[in-house]
Amino acid sequence: MDTKLLFVCLGNICRSPAAQGIMEHLLKERDMDGCVQVDSAGTYGGHQGELPDSRMRAHAAKRGVNLTHRSRKVSSSDFENFDMIIAMDDRNFHDLMDLAPDPESQDKIYRMTDFSDNPVFDHVPDPYYTGAEGFELVLDMLEDACGGLLGELIKKG
Repeated sequence: MDTKLLFVCLGNICRSPAAQGIMEHLLKERDMDGCVQVDSAGTYGGHQGELPDSRMRAHAAKRGVNLTHRSRKVSSSDFENFDMIIAMDDRNFHDLMDLAPDPESQDKIYRMTDFSDNPVFDHVPDPYYTGAEGFELVLDMLEDACGGLLGELIKKG
């Protein structure tokens, strides 16, 4: 299994880098970190080069997940380079569908909550304007969905 995953949110400073970090953590725990490549990006490039939001980094660190990714904007080459492009919410999903160069690329786009075993919402809410509970909720949701996604990848072999 050599799969390439790209997690996408708006600014690539909260949800998508957290999903990337959680997935990398799960892969490492299962000694599968060489089998799946993981990255993240945003549909908005205003945070280009920044580390994830300090609140997200702090909440993730309490769970043993170190977030070191630098924000970047989704590029047209991402549609060639990744097998699955996973959006955090409907806005990101529709933006990605609009950016996709062809129907084959659109077929690579999924919603993060499609992989949730215990869906709380039909999207991963942006915690940027919330307090600690918002970040914890998002991390809970991402742990659930990343676990479900990893299960799907293992089944596919």
